[in-house]
Amino acid sequence: MVSTIRRVAVLTGGTDGPGMNAAIRAAVRSSLEVGWSVLGVRHGFSGLLRGDYVPLDSRSVSHRIDKGGTLLGTSQQESLATAAKVRQALRSLNEERVDALVSIGGDVSARGGVALGDAGFPVTLIPATIENDLWGTDQAVGVDTAINTAMDVIDRIKDTASSQQQAFVVETAGARSGYLALMVAIVAGAEIACLPESSPSLEDIAREVSSAYVRGKEHCIVVVAEGAHPDARAIQQYLVERSQETGFEAHLTMLGHIQRGGSPTAKDRYLATLLGTRAVQALAEGERGVMAGLVSGGVALIPLRDVVSRRPEIDPMYVELADTLAR
Repeated sequence: MVSTIRRVAVLTGGTDGPGMNAAIRAAVRSSLEVGWSVLGVRHGFSGLLRGDYVPLDSRSVSHRIDKGGTLLGTSQQESLATAAKVRQALRSLNEERVDALVSIGGDVSARGGVALGDAGFPVTLIPATIENDLWGTDQAVGVDTAINTAMDVIDRIKDTASSQQQAFVVETAGARSGYLALMVAIVAGAEIACLPESSPSLEDIAREVSSAYVRGKEHCIVVVAEGAHPDARAIQQYLVERSQETGFEAHLTMLGHIQRGGSPTAKDRYLATLLGTRAVQALAEGERGVMAGLVSGGVALIPLRDVVSRRPEIDPMYVELADTLAR
């Protein structure tokens, strides 16, 4: 199919994350390579509705691959959840003579892409979310950096925890998926991982903390995803009340936005470049309404409708691995 695209827009939607600038860079330079002009949408879907665009060329994205955040800015305040918002977005794009959109982000970007796609506008998605909560890609841009950031923090916490024989409850991102928390628990050597998909009870957590003490461990690390039940605060408070029984004083560390910042790892820079380039190639090939995802080591195009209608599942192998290594 011969592409009728002459101008493409690039947008980062939802929450920010490391590697987004690398994805923007790849999308811009790949678009220029096929002869398209490029506009950046400032501040996500909020900027799209306001018509807030900035021209992008090769120099605009120079020296950005190593930077965290997103040079275009993003916003969680607007989405395309209503027909009126979709019409407003389409009018904005048409006024700027934009023929296609490359969206970078997580669930907000995916759902916005579906809404525009249903209205007949060409959209491709580059998955970028530290929570890795999009179905259809083995890993999203930003996940590897977030894992390394959390691992580094826990490594530092363990120095103090071991020195004073303490337990630490560490909350990571993961409102919808426990992937990040589980991977962090494995690579940081945590004793317990609590996920939205499966979490031990307060009683079981206290029992495991006590068991770690009896086995002679000098510390105990409990990694808790943001969406786990019970949540991190409840777990820490429960352990505080039972410190005489468990043998450890319990402290709470909430990583919060620290996981979203910082220079992206080499893996995230490469993944953003790979998926960003493929998302533009897909548009040039006539593909519409798809996400460029990482599947079994290769790049595949996944329908956005499937992405938003399905939820990723945690591989039981990783849960078993975390349990085994915690001993």
